[in-house]
Amino acid sequence: MKAAPFDYVRPDSLDHALSLLESHGPACKLIAGGMSLVPMMAMRIARPSILVDINRLPELKIRDQTDDFIRLGAATRQREAENDPDLRERVPLMAKALRWVGHLQTRNRGTVGGSLVHADPSAELPLAALVLGATMEIAGHRLGRRRLPAPEFFVDIMTTAVAETECLAAVEWPVWHGPRIGTAFEELSTRPGDFAMASAAVQLQLDSAGQCTRAAFGVGGVAGTPLEFPDLARQLIGYRIDEHVAREVAQSAAARTAPSTDVHADARYRRHLSSVLLERAILGAAAAAASQS
Repeated sequence: MKAAPFDYVRPDSLDHALSLLESHGPACKLIAGGMSLVPMMAMRIARPSILVDINRLPELKIRDQTDDFIRLGAATRQREAENDPDLRERVPLMAKALRWVGHLQTRNRGTVGGSLVHADPSAELPLAALVLGATMEIAGHRLGRRRLPAPEFFVDIMTTAVAETECLAAVEWPVWHGPRIGTAFEELSTRPGDFAMASAAVQLQLDSAGQCTRAAFGVGGVAGTPLEFPDLARQLIGYRIDEHVAREVAQSAAARTAPSTDVHADARYRRHLSSVLLERAILGAAAAAASQS
């Protein structure tokens, strides 16, 4: 199929883009990379009458960093973020998640913000943002600039707190400090690059004795949004992480999931898979942290 007819506008500023959203309402859609929107338009699942191209707006391509976070504009290319040495060193979980996003060709075009706003429950960047506690900066004329933590940003399947007249402008990715920080990202899909049947993301820190001092983890593809488990993560603190500890926590997390059944996998299998992947990721992150001096 082909997309329904639409008008195309390339605004010269973010303010101009927001004015177009205010003027035209739900008939107006923003596009940056288009890796999710264009296929939906081709299948006529999405039928915007006005397409607003924000790809070249400098306000959405910023990159700032402090000791505590790296701030990326929403229109940052996924491949650009993946190749950023500071991101790989200071926000390693995000960098690992990016390797699983689609294919190299789609990461060349897709944007960090586009994946987050699309909010597919199987997508990797929403899961990484939730686990790390990223902060979303949203721009709009009515409410001005506002900041939302990731748990408040993801509302339901393919639904976020960004209103129809707003735009995700930037994302702050927190930086953990100290030695012996380990990360792991695991997922399983029918074919490489396909949507994950389930995924798991873990970041944790060990002390010199090998005991966990900080942990965060979550799973994707098994509910309407990615899921995090801060109470279960706290149960790892003070323990040396072995197979028994990892399995117990992973099974407790999987029991809280609400997976669906589709042509790729049924709900029971997805729940089991989330437990297996999370256990594997916890052990992998712990091993990565322990290997550091």
